[in-house]
Order: sequence, then C-alpha cells, then structure tokens
Amino acid sequence: MDNITITIVSFLFFTGLVGLLTWWITHKDDHDSSQGYFLAGRSLTFPLIAGSLLLTNLSTEQMVGLNGAAFTDGLCVMVWEVVCVIALVFMAWFFLPRFLKSGVATVPEYLEIRFDHQTQVITNLIFLVAYVGILLPIILYTGATGMVGILDVPAMLGNLPESAGVERGTFALWLIVWAVGIIGSIYALFGGLRTVAVSDTINGVGLLVGGFLITVFALSQFGGDAGFSGGVDKLFAEQRERFNSVGGLQSSVPFGTIFSGIFLLNLFYWTTNQQIIQRTFGASSLAEGQKGVLLTGALKLLGPLYLVIPGMIAYSVFAGDDIKADQAYGLLVNKVLPGPLTGFFAAAMIGAILSSFNSALNSSCTLFSLGLYKNVINPEATEHEVVRSGKIFGWTVAVIAMCIAPLLAQTTSIFGYLQKMNGMYFIPIFAVVLVGMLSKRVPAYAAKMALIAGFSIIAIGYFIPPFDTIVASLHDFHFLGIVFSWLVILMLVIGEVRPRETEFVQEDVGAVDMTPWEYAKQAGWALIVMVLLIYVTFADFSVLESAS
Repeated sequence: MDNITITIVSFLFFTGLVGLLTWWITHKDDHDSSQGYFLAGRSLTFPLIAGSLLLTNLSTEQMVGLNGAAFTDGLCVMVWEVVCVIALVFMAWFFLPRFLKSGVATVPEYLEIRFDHQTQVITNLIFLVAYVGILLPIILYTGATGMVGILDVPAMLGNLPESAGVERGTFALWLIVWAVGIIGSIYALFGGLRTVAVSDTINGVGLLVGGFLITVFALSQFGGDAGFSGGVDKLFAEQRERFNSVGGLQSSVPFGTIFSGIFLLNLFYWTTNQQIIQRTFGASSLAEGQKGVLLTGALKLLGPLYLVIPGMIAYSVFAGDDIKADQAYGLLVNKVLPGPLTGFFAAAMIGAILSSFNSALNSSCTLFSLGLYKNVINPEATEHEVVRSGKIFGWTVAVIAMCIAPLLAQTTSIFGYLQKMNGMYFIPIFAVVLVGMLSKRVPAYAAKMALIAGFSIIAIGYFIPPFDTIVASLHDFHFLGIVFSWLVILMLVIGEVRPRETEFVQEDVGAVDMTPWEYAKQAGWALIVMVLLIYVTFADFSVLESAS
C-alpha cells in the first residue's frame, strides 16, 4: 500500500477503536434524566476528570494555534500553558468547593443562587452567544486546518475537477469541518457528559503520546546524523534568543500582560468557563474533584513540550518558506511522521477536535436546557422534555457553527483572535462570579450592571472607532485588566452604597461529600513553586531593556 492509503487506514482504525471503546463503557449509562445526561450522574472520579479537562483544553486551537504563536514569537507563548497551572490551583482551593456546595450544573445556576434569576438568564445568554458565535466555529476551523495539513487532504482530492468551481483547499476545509461537526454532534447529543468524558480520556492518551512523538521525531530529523540530542543542540543554537520565557513589547504576550489580561483570562478559563469546568461539577466528591483538577495542573506543566517546541522547530525547518503561522504545525507533522503514525496522530487530533467541540456543544445544551428552557420557556417541562430540548438546540447550534467555521480562513492568527474574542465574555462573567463569592452584601442589580456594561465596553473597545485605536495602543490584555478592575470596583461600591437587605449565606445542599482532599494544599503549593522555577530558568529580562 502507498503512504496515503496506509495513513487513511490507520486513521480510520484508531478513530473507530475510540468510538467502539466509548460505546462499550457507556452504553448502559443513564442518558434520559438531566442528572445523568448533563452531569454524568455525579459519578466522575479524578482520572476521568483530569483526562477530560486536559483534552477538552487540548484541541486544535491549542495544537495548531499555540504552536503557530510559537512559530512567530518563540518560547514566551508558553505563558498560556504554564500560568494556567496557578489558575487550576485556585480552582481546587477556592472555586470548586463553592460550586459543589451549591450542587449546581452550570455557572449561571450558581449566579442565580447568589444573585437572582435575571442574572442567571443574562449570563446564560452571554455564554450561548459566545459559544455559538466564537468558540464552536474556531474549534471546527482550527481542527480542519490541522487535518488538511496533516493528511494532505487536497492531494487526496486530486481528482476533483477544477471546473467544479471550488479550489481544492477550500473544498477540503469545508469537508473536514462538516465531517467533524456531525461526528462530534453525535457524541455529545446522544451520549451526554459521561460519554464525552470517557472519549476524552481515551483520546487524551493518544494525543499526549502523539504530541510527544511529534517533538521527538521532529528534533531527530532536524538533528540529522546527530539524532535527537543533535536536534536539541541545533535548535537551541539557532534560536537562543527565542528561548526566553519573557515576552518583549513586540510579541503577542508582552511580559507585563501576564499580570493583567493573561492571568485573568486563565483564571476565568479554568475556574468559571462552563465548557471546561462542567466535568468538575460531575465529580463524585470534593476530594475527587480536587485531585482531578490538580492532576490536570501537573500535566499542564508538560504542555510546552508539545504545544510550543514543535512550533519553534517549524520556524527553523520552514525558514524562508512563505507559510502562515497556523499552517506550521500541520505541515511539520506531515513532514516528520511516517504513514502509519501520521494516521494514528490524525486520529488523535480528530479526538482532540471532537473533545473540545462536543464539550462546548454539551455545555451549550446544558446552558440552554437547564438555564433557559426549564427556567424560562417551559418551567413545567418533564425530564424527557428537558433532555430533548437540549438535543434539538444542539443540532441547531452545530449546523450554525459548521456554516461559520470555514469563513475564519481570512484570520491572520487564530489563537490571537480566540483570546481577544474570549475577553468579551470571560472578563465580565469572571468579575461577577468572583465578587459574588467574596462578598455577602453586593446586590443582584450590581451583577447585572457589570455583566451588561462589561460585555458592551469590551465590544466597543474592540470594534468601534476611535476607541479601538486607543485599546490597540494599550494592548488588548492590559485593556481587559483595566475593565476587570473597574467592574469589580463598581460592584463593591454599589454593595457599600445600596447593599442587599440581608447577607448572602451559602447552603450545603448535600449533592456530594464535601470532605476536601487532605493533600490539596501541599500539592497546590508544589505546583506553584514549579511554575516559578520554569519561568526563572528561561527568563532573560534584557529583552525588556532593549525594548525600552
């Protein structure tokens, strides 16, 4: 068999194997009740939580997008992988106990308990608009872009007649987008959260193995006769200045932004983002949830090895070639992996795409069904009707996302676009959740004002002249930090001037055992120390002096 046939056969084999194993493990699960469908019956243990958290994050906006950012800026973009470990520690210590204590299925549901029903509805709507218009299309687009490069899909479509009026690359992009969208929808909408978590964990093993293999094969090939160690030495010698954890002013992540927008975006993503943290709501106990979150933090420390280094290798391998940054990773995989392993890694990549897509889709269904359908549209709905409404909504959302995704092909940097767009809803929602947890007297109308004002101000700052010029001069991430600070101060001032009549008291509804993991503090501090050591080891602050 030729290489293309071997690649396709191995790809179909590994993809089918994951689907079969997932069905075998979950086919007897409860998929009819809202608890079983949306929260996996609160039965998830720490390996499933960690595996699902890791792979939901490790989709192609990370594999393709972050390696593309490393192709452009070097090691400093590891900030997105390393600093998030601190956010995961805060999730285990502070946020998760409060979410599980209230027994909620969604973040907006928690805000309804803390504030009021209208706050929950506004937050639901913001989440849904962001997921449908931003997150789901980006997942599909980056996934399709990576797959087109890895499998060289345009070459497979070589017999497509040019007279069809469609350029092969464009046709390949649409084909992969719709294939992944349909398969991901089947996973998410027929299986529920536990199916998503199990398939995530199985795919996670393949993705981690494949990600490390890319780095090893690429360095070995780059090193020539000297092999892997020679590749390491050659890469460091060629890019010594780019092996710097400190980003200069011209990079996409200037050092100062770590302490403003970047840290806030990481905090929201790992503590308040429904798509990510929903699997922690399905934990069988607080201890299992904390272990799962902290294990995810430990695994994220390895992230730069397969999410940053391959992009830097591609910078040297494709030096002088006119390629877009977001094409670098797929082209590198296609260049360094043999046929059977290319098929295996393509299957793992499909798993990663499916993981993020079906997790976001499952979260969208949860937000709609439990937040809007059950609470607003049809309060008398039966369990069957609630689950059915989620499936209908999910298919509608999936089709919309599949139509939008290919239109992102004109974007310069998909990872930069993702982080910028995320800020519109990350910042106001995180500000409201944090103030709600830290204060007892801030009233509901302060939260509603912050949600609407925050979303509107960031959108105006991004898109409306002359405000967009002012924001560009500040840097997007500093702008997000300023807006966050203003929203927090606004809510606290309102809480002092016109506080709620009685202090908020959170009740333990007894959803799970709330006994914390006895080593949660020690494990968290160990992870924070490791983050600081990694940063110090690769820091060269002279880049800031030369910039000034």
